Amino acid sequence: MIDLNAFLPYQFSQLADVVSHSVATVYESRLGILRDDWRVLVAVNQARHMRATDIAQHTTLDKMQVSRAIARLEKKGFLSRTADTDDKRQQILAVTPAGQAAYREVSPLMMARNDYLLQDLTPAEREVLQRYLDQVLNRAQQLVARG
Repeated sequence: MIDLNAFLPYQFSQLADVVSHSVATVYESRLGILRDDWRVLVAVNQARHMRATDIAQHTTLDKMQVSRAIARLEKKGFLSRTADTDDKRQQILAVTPAGQAAYREVSPLMMARNDYLLQDLTPAEREVLQRYLDQVLNRAQQLVARG
């Protein structure tokens, strides 16, 4: 029998849901965007421009989620699209000045929430946590690769 409270995938899922919800109120209330939109906006802001197909790798979103988020962000004026000169089937996404301003407005608030979540951990504990998370992620990626 599986005890969900001791089952690592369930624990991570529960943690991810609660943590995501605890920070989502910031970008939802300030920018009127969804979680997927925020992830795409952050990814493109970090790179300054990206192909739509590359965003999924950086956001853990599937192609349909990325496509819908791009459409919503474009409608809000946060992203623009241009044809990729190397591959006409692809589009290059860039953050507009409005998207950069939205990102700059919300990022400090998001980092404050991140800091709050980790506040009870010492710097050494944060390093250990990061190392453990990396190790578990690596093992999970190995299982995915095996099929």
